[in-house]
Amino acid sequence: MQLLLLCRETSWSDILCLGAERERDPVRNSVHAFLQMCNLPIKVVCRANAEYMSPSGKVPFIHVGNQVVSELGPIVQFVKAKGHSLSDGLDEVQKAEMKAYMELVNNMLLTAELYLQWCDEATVGEITHARYGSPYPWPLNHILAYQKQWEVKRKMKAIGWGKKTLDQVLEDVDQCCQALSQRLGTQLYFFNKQPTELDALVFGHLYTILTTQLTNDELSEKVKNYSNLLAFCRRIEQHYFEDRGKGRLS
Repeated sequence: MQLLLLCRETSWSDILCLGAERERDPVRNSVHAFLQMCNLPIKVVCRANAEYMSPSGKVPFIHVGNQVVSELGPIVQFVKAKGHSLSDGLDEVQKAEMKAYMELVNNMLLTAELYLQWCDEATVGEITHARYGSPYPWPLNHILAYQKQWEVKRKMKAIGWGKKTLDQVLEDVDQCCQALSQRLGTQLYFFNKQPTELDALVFGHLYTILTTQLTNDELSEKVKNYSNLLAFCRRIEQHYFEDRGKGRLS
């Protein structure tokens, strides 16, 4: 079973460097890590209109035969139905704990990443608008970037993040990293010696935070404060993406 993973194209350099440098998208990185951990053959393709090709309007998504599945949760379930699972060895208590930590990551890290990209005015003005609109001609590049920013700000308002300050968001990230660091401890992975969906999810987000250029390093420094999380990311990068040559986190 070969999987076709489609993600959003951000620039020509991303396409040309795709084999060596993963796109600045935490969900795509999580899905890619999950599929690598399942040892499934995968071909990664970038398309500027990937969001509009996705059944949920979100990227990445996988295309297998005539089936299209988007987002990590549904992809995990689809792959499990095909006989590939990373968490079959866990008991029911461990599975419940894994799901709780995955919710924490999605509620805190994913939301914080969106906030930094689309609600921090310095980052929006200097980086995000240009990056997001790069595949499109003027004036479509500006229109789509402003539309995306409006959608994210509306989401932030709906979940109670609309009036948060940058310092409050960074504090939330630190608390999330602290919880993850305590759960990981000195283990190789969150549930001892074998990776699970949680490991793929955490790697995708932490790797993206550590390697994505923003207007300052405050977000990445929160992760770097926890040496076991940094070592965890390096270990997964080296083990599952060894064909990429020298890792970004080396």
